[in-house]
Amino acid sequence: MTTPPGPGPETPDRDPARRATIADVARAAGVSPSTASVVFSGKAPVAEATRQRVMAAAAELGYTGPDPRAASLRRGRSGIVAVVLEEHLRTAFLDPVKTAMMDGLTDGVATLGAGVLLLRDDADAGSDAPTLATAPVDAVVLIGCSGRMRTALDIVRSRGLPVVVIEGDAGDEVPRIELDNREAAGQLARHLQGLGHERVATVTLPFDVERRRGDVDEDRIAQGTVEVTRERLDGVREVFPDVRVVASSGSFIDEGVLAGRLLFAGGGTRPTAVIAQSDLLAAGVIRAAEEHGLRVPEDVSVTGFDGIRVDGLGSHVLTTAVQPAVEKGRAAGDAVARMLAGERAASIRFTCVFREGTTSGPAPTKTADDAPVDRRGVGDP
Repeated sequence: MTTPPGPGPETPDRDPARRATIADVARAAGVSPSTASVVFSGKAPVAEATRQRVMAAAAELGYTGPDPRAASLRRGRSGIVAVVLEEHLRTAFLDPVKTAMMDGLTDGVATLGAGVLLLRDDADAGSDAPTLATAPVDAVVLIGCSGRMRTALDIVRSRGLPVVVIEGDAGDEVPRIELDNREAAGQLARHLQGLGHERVATVTLPFDVERRRGDVDEDRIAQGTVEVTRERLDGVREVFPDVRVVASSGSFIDEGVLAGRLLFAGGGTRPTAVIAQSDLLAAGVIRAAEEHGLRVPEDVSVTGFDGIRVDGLGSHVLTTAVQPAVEKGRAAGDAVARMLAGERAASIRFTCVFREGTTSGPAPTKTADDAPVDRRGVGDP
């Protein structure tokens, strides 16, 4: 008669659909739950034979470590920081500035071991989609280049969540990460003034949630809700009070093309210089100028804002204001980490660096009315 083998590691009677727990692993390995926990945490030494037995039992049960959801419940946190963007994500990440800023932000929250949830600031999101009002998050970063920033801020405050704003005024009690937008734009304007330009136009970022394109009057400027747009415009108007203002619907090359066509192909006086509120818009303006037979900078100077690399400019190097996008994002992430640690986070104001490129030059000796222009109709790019 064959004697049955002695007792070995016990296999628990467990529902296979249920996720294995550390207690299941401990029973299967024939050790206490505390010993099994130490094997996975590494907080205390364990005999090698015991460690191997625990790991073998874990592999057999498909156990890979403590359930992060349980850890979140113990800490009272989700381990998620929300970043609110106004546009569709596929559109947002066409902008190198936002990409660089997100890189810095993820670096800043790395010490938390937190993930980043990207939310669209959209009141019309589907009922099943996570929203700023419902997503299980620990803190929120708002991108202030949005006409809905105030509405989003009210939602966050109603939830009692820590909040940091990048490029937007949320009041003294909310940490703000910002640029010297007014001064940087003013420096670009003074550069063009020093080159003899008098007929100047500016192509702006959106003024409000409606994001309407085209010429902007004083009433719309006064009612604008996007602070970045207004600050950069204010810097230009300190130098050129009568600057023509043309709004885009976003920071995209195609939007710059449309604005440039309006400036170069429409009736009236053509500007000798265009100050764009982003490098992508500036690239579009240059493309529109070349469409209409204008040379940059001999016939028209163009400046941007951001200091990013833009494809399709050929031999041109943009005259622009270089902003520290990665550092802005990292500062926002650091502020979130401080607030979740119960510390006070201070507002930070970064400085842009003026960079003179090849897209700005002396004002042409001919008047704008006499300058040669290929007057084509304004259409979509």
